[in-house]
Amino acid sequence: MSRRPYLASRLQGFGTTIFAEMSALAAQTGALNLGQGYPDADGPDEVKQAAIDAIFAGVNQYSPGPGTMDLRKAVAEHQRRFYDFDLDPNDEVLVTAGATEALAASFLGLCETGDEVVAFDPTYDSYGAGIAMAGAVLKTVPLLPQSDGTFGFDDDELRRAFSPKTRLLMLNTPHNPTGKVFTPSELQLLAELCQEHDVIAIVDEVYEHMVFSGTHVPLACLPGMFERTVTISSAGKTFSFTGWKVGWATGPAPILSAIRTAKQFLTFVNGAPFQPAVAVGLRLPNDYFNSLGVEMEAKKTLLCEKLDKAGFDVLEPEGTYFATADISPVSKKKSVEFCMALPEEAGVVAVPCSVFYQDERMGDHHIRFCFAKSDAFLAEAGDRLIAAYG
Repeated sequence: MSRRPYLASRLQGFGTTIFAEMSALAAQTGALNLGQGYPDADGPDEVKQAAIDAIFAGVNQYSPGPGTMDLRKAVAEHQRRFYDFDLDPNDEVLVTAGATEALAASFLGLCETGDEVVAFDPTYDSYGAGIAMAGAVLKTVPLLPQSDGTFGFDDDELRRAFSPKTRLLMLNTPHNPTGKVFTPSELQLLAELCQEHDVIAIVDEVYEHMVFSGTHVPLACLPGMFERTVTISSAGKTFSFTGWKVGWATGPAPILSAIRTAKQFLTFVNGAPFQPAVAVGLRLPNDYFNSLGVEMEAKKTLLCEKLDKAGFDVLEPEGTYFATADISPVSKKKSVEFCMALPEEAGVVAVPCSVFYQDERMGDHHIRFCFAKSDAFLAEAGDRLIAAYG
């Protein structure tokens, strides 16, 4: 037997994701799962029907490498409708196996060994793993709770994170897990730093249609940024079909060509019958996209009111479908210990925010709840928390 570790050193520390672990705990205990970020109801019927029609029409073999032309056109139409981008679907749109593959292919296709990637801490867990697989180095800038209940960062700390080694800025807005929506002035500072240091921006915008406070502004909209920005989104969050794993990246052709080179050796292609269905979804009327944010905001209010009554210090999100709560008022435990005990104590599952932070000093007293659930489910989970801690 080999004496060397089986897991490559660049992936040491990346074990089973916290989402799989907590979902398994929910299944074992029968607790209500507000941990893993997925809705408990399917998306629009017309999108489901389009997938069924495509399957019976024989759309079941390999799709084109960059994605079907109809879906690429639909993505371009969506970006034009909402953000006034003028994209060429031939070489400025790339279909991927969810946003996660778009992110991984971006890191693998754009980074040399030793390059640095600046991101805000806490980071979604796949960022660090993808950056490590590319042989790059993650440099983080902490997002910290502010006196007004939002999350913010120190401008000077952000500036110090950029260096001659910086290759990419990894931005997530609206941000998971904090729910932060980056402001126009914050985006302007990021744009200035990217241009000053000749950095490419990778922007994860999967929650783009779930904004409750402020307005979602793509970084690529800012002057001088389209030519250095890759924008990523997915059908999983926008249409509540997380199992379909259909995402996309848009941006300038030379950068997308580099990403496509890496992507073709990951999944090559995926989801052939789902691609025409997602195209149908992207062409739904504005009412669908507007109602998505309204409905999620109502769910956010329902859960946050319950968390407040349970005694948590709630940091209400500006976007996404996650809410962060400080457990300090109800427990002296740290976030991981608290979440491991939560199913037995309250019959609810949440995720410890400490798993998202690179800096181990951060997130020790904050946990994340997902509110993309039915009102009845959220009410029952909230009542259980009130009974346990209120």
